[in-house]
Amino acid sequence: MAMNSKPTRISGNPLFRASALASAIVAAAPAMAQQSEGRQLEEVVVTAQRRAESMQDVPVAVTAATAEDLAMAQVDSIANIQQISSSIKFDVTNSAANSANIMIRGIGTVGNSRAFEGAVGVFVDGVYRTRAGQAMQNWLDIGGLEILRGPQGTLFGKNTSAGALILNSVAPDTEAVTMDYEVTAGSYGKQMARGAANIPLSDDFAVRIAGLWGQQDGFIEDPNGGNYNERSPRALKAQFLYEPSDTFSAQLIADWSDEENNCCYGQIDVVDGPLQPFISNVLIPARGLKAPSEDFDDYQQVLSGDTDQNIKDQGAVLKLKWELASGQTLNSVTSYRDWTISQWNMDADFTGANILIINEALNTEMVSQEFTLNGVFDSFGPFIGADYVAGVYVAQEDIAAHHELGWGDQAQIYFDAYLGAAGIPAGYADASAGIWSDIDMPADSNTFAAFTHWNLDVTEKLGLTLGARYSRDEKEGAMIRNYFSPAPTAVFRLLRVQPGPEYTDTFKDSAVSGTLAARYQIDDAMMAYASYSRGYKSGGVNIDNTAAGTLDNNPAEVPGAVPLDPTYKSEFVDGYELGLKSEYAGGRARTNVALFYNDISDLQIAQFIGTQFTIDNAPEATAYGLEVENQFLLSDAFSLNFDVTHIADASFGRDPVLGNLADREFAHAPEWAGNLALSVDQPLSSAFSLFGRVGINYSTELYTNTSNDLMRGNQGEVAANVGVRSEASGWTLAAWCQNCTDERYVTQHFNSPLQGDDANGYVSAPRTYGVTLRGTF
Repeated sequence: MAMNSKPTRISGNPLFRASALASAIVAAAPAMAQQSEGRQLEEVVVTAQRRAESMQDVPVAVTAATAEDLAMAQVDSIANIQQISSSIKFDVTNSAANSANIMIRGIGTVGNSRAFEGAVGVFVDGVYRTRAGQAMQNWLDIGGLEILRGPQGTLFGKNTSAGALILNSVAPDTEAVTMDYEVTAGSYGKQMARGAANIPLSDDFAVRIAGLWGQQDGFIEDPNGGNYNERSPRALKAQFLYEPSDTFSAQLIADWSDEENNCCYGQIDVVDGPLQPFISNVLIPARGLKAPSEDFDDYQQVLSGDTDQNIKDQGAVLKLKWELASGQTLNSVTSYRDWTISQWNMDADFTGANILIINEALNTEMVSQEFTLNGVFDSFGPFIGADYVAGVYVAQEDIAAHHELGWGDQAQIYFDAYLGAAGIPAGYADASAGIWSDIDMPADSNTFAAFTHWNLDVTEKLGLTLGARYSRDEKEGAMIRNYFSPAPTAVFRLLRVQPGPEYTDTFKDSAVSGTLAARYQIDDAMMAYASYSRGYKSGGVNIDNTAAGTLDNNPAEVPGAVPLDPTYKSEFVDGYELGLKSEYAGGRARTNVALFYNDISDLQIAQFIGTQFTIDNAPEATAYGLEVENQFLLSDAFSLNFDVTHIADASFGRDPVLGNLADREFAHAPEWAGNLALSVDQPLSSAFSLFGRVGINYSTELYTNTSNDLMRGNQGEVAANVGVRSEASGWTLAAWCQNCTDERYVTQHFNSPLQGDDANGYVSAPRTYGVTLRGTF
């Protein structure tokens, strides 16, 4: 039975009615916008088709935000990116390596898996990041972002079956020396400092250096003292720009980030299993500790040890650009990335009892090379004009994962009680303290792709877009067991889960993806389009200690046993879209609408089933709905943004292989989601201006996981800021709050390991507030 951790949390809250109120405001806004003449909406330039174009001319559903937009919405990392677009959502639980996921239009790679690459591709400075967790760090010196919605089957064809997130750094400038700074202080001990210096060294050479330092306490309280989920980010970025002529430029970007965190097993008990009283009333007090509050809103938890997480991300990209004598442009992007996450002494039973401990690490090193050639034709065959991009992409990734499981000093007494319910006498099962499983999981991946993308002008108003991409992926993965407890009555042997069979396996696949779109310029301010795009996300080899099955599939434990296939299939999305992009009210109003339908084959699903992490393919799934994005200048001082996403259906197919997921809705796919934001920018005098923003982010109920049927109810959050800007000195000072009404709810439920029907939950951040000083000189 589906359960809701907070089913009545906001039933009487005005946020519950935000969607209806916004509809009335939007209906009135165009008329309001016409009442005043003055400034107009700025043109938004995007690179969604690997060339600079107006967002209103691109037959793609895309949301763009400048650095100023991000600052106003208080978006400084991917964690709260839904403030920019209601169609996108980010979620992470206990591990950035395994559980970080980005979802667009309800489609994403949901679940916990080391093998997964994202259904939403993340591209930073033109470089593809293989794991969504690599986008988790606080953004440093980022000039803006673009969110491309729907399968990107041509230009962003590697693992972008749901969409793409594009981030670009502020480029060095050879014109002037500038300094940017930002300092923040806030609740939960938040401190954050960012800075960037742009230094021209000659007329054709410039350097830009940026840095970040921060720390913040966690918001999960330990009643015995301290807290969980604190963060301490550090980052540096150095850029070098060389432009010796109008026909050649070179840009080198090197970056490094490091986080030492007390993270990320802080969560809340939500559904008590049969042994929860034994844990709370016996095992936790036996350690001389106080059990956490049973009141959900207290956000308390007790863990069995000091958790330690470290995330390091470093790399470099060299971008070369030649303007050829033929009028074409040749681009080269060469990159190296090294990303490592280690988590030591993790409390894998998620309680204050000292039962199960995990030590794990994952490192991924990737090198990639991409060449693209851009060209323009004044006329091309029957077409009055055309532009194109053609390119090749190659990448190699090496993965090294290590995983250890150990019993704490209360494991034996716990399993005497746990297994005693099944009639197993106390002391029979062996849960001796110490490491009982130690494995390595090496993997590698090789990718090749060739692609081309054309915009063809049939007439002044009618255009076509054609694109095709060939992709080939080769992957290998293995599980090598270094040690497993030799005790014949080891707990996981009695449960017949581990040791699973060792394996080394390969996966190879190739695919042709592409896009076809027609666009029609109705008038100077309105464009309609229809498109089809096929997205492809490579399959692979699951890397986990039970990827090839359980003990019953292990010939070394059960003579004649047959290991299971640890590979999973590639995922394909056929996306259909009808869109309308319009500006009106004298350039003071903009509305973009998209109807989308996605037919998905072999959707990749990761699940945690009690003691196993599995990857399956849903033979078929569908997701379709409607998006509306609005921007209105209500006056020279006030502007209104409103976007809404309606996912009419996002569900797995009815194939019985899916078990309880058959015909069920996706996780993290609300039927309705929306943002409503009112901004003000008003001069107070010739020297100072007042600015501010208040925004509501709202979504209806949703399933929080693929591994159970627990749900989160309707939720809305308010974020606000107000500040003063010095026009002459170039600084701003703002006070802000996020989740201003302190809504507390579960973001993801999960089945507590080895605790029967017990379920825990990761939770929303509570109300936070602070002040930020930023400026340029």
